[in-house]
Order: sequence, then C-alpha cells, then structure tokens
Amino acid sequence: MHSKKKKNGAPKTRSGLVAALDVGTTKVCCLIAKPGGADRPARVVGIGHQAARGLRAGAIVDLEGVESSVRAAVEAAEQMAGENIRHVVVNYSGVGVASRLIAYEVAIGGHAIGDADVRRVMDPEAALEGKPADHELLHAIPVGYAIDGTRGVRDPRGLYGQRLGVNVHVITAPGAALRNLTTAVARGHLDVEQVVAGAYASALASLVEDEIQLGVTLIDMGGGTTSVAVFFDGELVHADCVPVGGMHVTNDIARGLSTPLAGAERLKTLYASVLPSPSDDREMIAVPLIGEENAAEPHQIPRSLLVGIVRPRIEEILELVRQRLEAAGFDKTAGRRVVLTGGASQLSGVRELVARMLDRQVRQGRPKAIEGLAEAVSGPAFSTAAGLLEFALKTPRAAEAAALAAGEHHSGRFGRLGQWLRENF
Repeated sequence: MHSKKKKNGAPKTRSGLVAALDVGTTKVCCLIAKPGGADRPARVVGIGHQAARGLRAGAIVDLEGVESSVRAAVEAAEQMAGENIRHVVVNYSGVGVASRLIAYEVAIGGHAIGDADVRRVMDPEAALEGKPADHELLHAIPVGYAIDGTRGVRDPRGLYGQRLGVNVHVITAPGAALRNLTTAVARGHLDVEQVVAGAYASALASLVEDEIQLGVTLIDMGGGTTSVAVFFDGELVHADCVPVGGMHVTNDIARGLSTPLAGAERLKTLYASVLPSPSDDREMIAVPLIGEENAAEPHQIPRSLLVGIVRPRIEEILELVRQRLEAAGFDKTAGRRVVLTGGASQLSGVRELVARMLDRQVRQGRPKAIEGLAEAVSGPAFSTAAGLLEFALKTPRAAEAAALAAGEHHSGRFGRLGQWLRENF
C-alpha cells in the first residue's frame, strides 16, 4: 500500500492522520481522519471498504485472502485522502475474548496520593495473573478505586490514606488469533498501534453518555460473530462474543431454499423478518434456484417460509447472549437498556424480538456523527469502524503509552496498559 507514488515518481508525504481498520467476517473497512483542534472537529478524509475474504466467525482461515481485502480497503481510503498511512488501530471481533474483574492494592503510608501511586497500583504483572493460557492483554480498564477499604472513589489523587486499591477490568484474547490478525495487517505494510475489542469499539461509536453512566448492554450483531459489551456506572465492566452472526442467517436461507449465497443475501436484505405477519402466507417471493438463476419463471415461495428460516437463527443468537450474560453474572447488572448495532441488527423485527426475549428496553444504535463520514458508511454495520476511529483520535500511539508502563520490555502486552495513564495524567 505504501509502494504507490505520485505521477512524478516521488512518494506521497505523510501528515498527522489517524486510521481505523475494521477487519470483519463479511467486510473490511478503513477510515482515515485528520484530527481536530481547539476550534475544529476531527474530519474523515478517507473511506474504503471491501468484501472480506479469508475469515470465518471472526477467525482468519486464509491469510492471503485477508491481506488482499485489507490492501484493497486501505488503498481506497488512501486514494481518497490523498496520503498514505502507516499506523492503524484495528479491532478483534473473534471468539475467545475473556473478561474478568480483578482487585488489588498497595500501601501508600498515609501521604497524599499522587500520580506515581496511581501508576504503581496499576501493576501490569497483576493484570495478567490468572489469564487463560496463550492469551494476550487487550485492555486493562480501572473501574473504581478504594482508599482504606472505602470504595467508589473516582479519582484518588490528592486524598490521604494507608492503602490504595483498584478494581480493574481485564480483557484478553487468544494470542494466536491476535498474531494472525497483526500478521495479515503487517503484510500490507501497516503497523498495528492498538488492537481493540470489537464490542468496545462499537460502544464508543453507538452509546450516549447517559446510557454509559446508568448502565447498558450493547449487542453488536456482525457478520460472523455477535459481540457484547456491558457498561455500568460509567465504565466497561464486561465483554464477550458468540460465534454466530448474520452470515449464518444467509447460509440458512441458501441451504433451506437451495438458492445461491448472493441470492440468499438479497432475500435476507429485502424480505426477511423475524416477526410473522398475517399476510406472509399470501405474499410470494421469487427465489432463484442454484443452477437455474436464469430460468424464465423463477421459483416462488411464500414469505412465511423465509420468516420460518430466519427467526430460529436470530433466536439462537439472542439465547446464547442471554446465557453468556447470566453465566457471567451480568444479566441484571446493567439495568434494563439494550442498544443494538451491527449489520444483522437491521433485520426487520429484531429490535422487537430482543425486547421480548431479554425483557429490556431496546434502541437501534448508529455511529455518532463525524464530519466527513459519508451517509453510506454511517449505518449500524459501520459502528465498529467509527468506534475504532474515535478510539484512535483519543488515544496516544502505543509506543508513547508504553513509555509510561513499567519499562521497555512492556511495550507489547503492557504498553496497552499505559493508555489510560496517558489520558489522565
């Protein structure tokens, strides 16, 4: 991607651009933005998206396919921006995400708590204790401090006490899957600044501040996976992912109706619903059969048959989400509000079905407005990409954050632990 040159043969110049790369099961999207200043907002200057190849349920199964998809999306965004990029923030939306809350404390000897004490209590070694085998750290987010056992402290600096404690939300992901992801991106001559949990990114783009403060569950229904993020009292307290998404609905339609995948995707987009209506048996839909796409008289089916194929799969996804939330103890923690996002959430009737199955108030989430973000990439299917861009605009480069962690050797796993220090100090 960086071998492209101007017509005079000179390489393009780089400026202070930030870039987000959403590598999903069904699409790859790249957004490039120019950061704002005191008197102007950030502005999107490059957009590129491409059908994804080489992924299954968020996992890479064909490295060359992913590489080519990433190259095509990034090159389109670079061409629009008129400049090359070198660093990207990328998402991990595959299965295997592990989320846990841990607590630990340090002695502070009765003096006023300062920045150094806050850095010391965020021990990177402690954050990795008890992590699943071969997992790497994605995020270590402080969700609350305690001074001498008194909890609920938002900012301990300037307060006095004998012991300073912290509750940390630690999110990890399979190391092999992360290495596959960063390798595919690196083969496109890009450096990965940060890997962000997909649900976290979608939440940054889709949630409003009151929801984050009062408690909300975000459900991102993607192509190959469905990701979940739970917020409570202003902080992300749980993240998870189930290996079922919109592509499974498409495959069910293709198999059930013996229609090509492209035809199944079209039927899903135009006619599918998860809620039956009285007219479904009378409404007939033309379905091209495999090998007979050009038939003079296409096969006709009642819409009720399509609804009968789609609804069970969406119910399965929501039941898996409910079970995982219950198992983690977060089925009731985040209040009674759900925000739906992701491409598969746009199926007719999904919002109503979620409200019924999870007994929650539900709204459809879309990315918050960013100057320069085209309408075509402003829907729920692009929440992750928009959230990654917001993360990139607000977070320093990993190399800078790493300098605030416990040493040079922490620049990989532990560098990401330093990001919140950079944001606060």
